[in-house]
Amino acid sequence: MPDLHYLTLYDPHEQARPRHLGYLEWTAPAGARTVVCSHGLTRNARDFDFLAQALNQAGFRVICPDMAGRGKSDWLVSKSDYSYTLYMSDALAVLDQLALGRVSWVGTSMGGIIGMMIAAAQKQRVATLVLNDIGASVSAKGLKRILGYVGVGSAFKNADEAMAYLKSVMEPFHITSEEHWRHMFEVSFSVLPGNRYALAYDPGINQPFRDAVSKPEGIGDVDLSPFWNEVTCPALLLRGELSDIFPREVAEAMCGKPQPVKCVEIKDTGHAPPLLDESQIGIILDWLKQHA
Repeated sequence: MPDLHYLTLYDPHEQARPRHLGYLEWTAPAGARTVVCSHGLTRNARDFDFLAQALNQAGFRVICPDMAGRGKSDWLVSKSDYSYTLYMSDALAVLDQLALGRVSWVGTSMGGIIGMMIAAAQKQRVATLVLNDIGASVSAKGLKRILGYVGVGSAFKNADEAMAYLKSVMEPFHITSEEHWRHMFEVSFSVLPGNRYALAYDPGINQPFRDAVSKPEGIGDVDLSPFWNEVTCPALLLRGELSDIFPREVAEAMCGKPQPVKCVEIKDTGHAPPLLDESQIGIILDWLKQHA
């Protein structure tokens, strides 16, 4: 099992107020290569338990942070402060705290964007990049679908109601194993008094989305190509075959770079491949062994 650690930072809205950022660490012998796994918008570090265990058994040290407002990390005072600028800063703070000069980065959706930003701005920090169902452009169609459930219905009266909700919003993940569903249920909720359940994230993380919707132009496709164009390390792209976030044509266009870029499509899966079963884990493990 991993060790849980906390990093003390400060709330961007109230500079004198300390906040804690949690991260899980699967330790390895000195000199082992380090992999950082960064989760999606409403998810947390525990999503990577199966992947991290496999990577650790293969000799990697694995670090899985909970971004602000998720999992074991504190919620922010002002919900508008949930931004990629803050997430990138927090991620770099974890790397600095652990004196990690160079890492491999595995990022699902939001976590992939954070990794792309770091790889673009501080090229020496990222040895190789694994982007799980996220690319140089993000589809507005998928963003609008996600907006429909983020922060909505955050408390449930019993386990059955909570599981029904989880299966509805995670249907695109194409999870078929009951073991995997039990794991995702365990890591997705906090148990409240009266055996009620709450999602393990601050409902306020949706505020930047709400702010965007209130603008006249609303939500459109998001162009991340300025970051992707600056990425020079080898990159593995995982794409759900049915993804409404990462269009196939975007993935194909991203493969035309001088450095090694490989795209693997996960059959019958939307946004995002959950990285729970051995086949998906094996794709990442093989890539990291070749390029870390």
